Amino acid sequence: MNKDFPIIETERLVLRKVLKEDAKDMLAYLSDKEVVKPMGLEPFQTEEDVLDEIHWYDTIYNDGTGIRWGIALKNSDKVIGSCGFLNMQTKHFRAEVGYELNKEHWGKGIASEALAAVVAFGFRQFQLERIEALIEPDNIASQKLVERQSFIREGLLRHYEFTCGKFDDLYMYSVIRGDLAF
Repeated sequence: MNKDFPIIETERLVLRKVLKEDAKDMLAYLSDKEVVKPMGLEPFQTEEDVLDEIHWYDTIYNDGTGIRWGIALKNSDKVIGSCGFLNMQTKHFRAEVGYELNKEHWGKGIASEALAAVVAFGFRQFQLERIEALIEPDNIASQKLVERQSFIREGLLRHYEFTCGKFDDLYMYSVIRGDLAF
């Protein structure tokens, strides 16, 4: 993967590399139980927890197994969420997409705008054929979000992950290159 971290701009957003200096802004939403529950995480407690997350972003990027952009509004450099790929399988031209957003910005189309840009980037720049999203059955908002982006629910993965002391079922969604006009 190219080591020059790509920046994506949309109508309202700048998707950029997350820096250590963003930890305080990120803690504001990663410490929110409603934000992190669908991610299978306990709320973050300290900026050190966030620095570990930022280190993970750097690791997956440097390893070529993913990329995570910080989401910032164009009129502010403050990171209000993130979106990107993980579990990239270049041999198979597929990746999983993930995202989260500060609750203050829910319902404004920001996650949809960021996700659309990241999906387009994945198909165009990484030449992906398939992008997957794994979503908990009770996360209706996330299901609607990906469905608006042409993702199709393929099935239920029973007890697919063990997080926060329990087994979680996850819906498998996907969008393939041919589903969208590129």
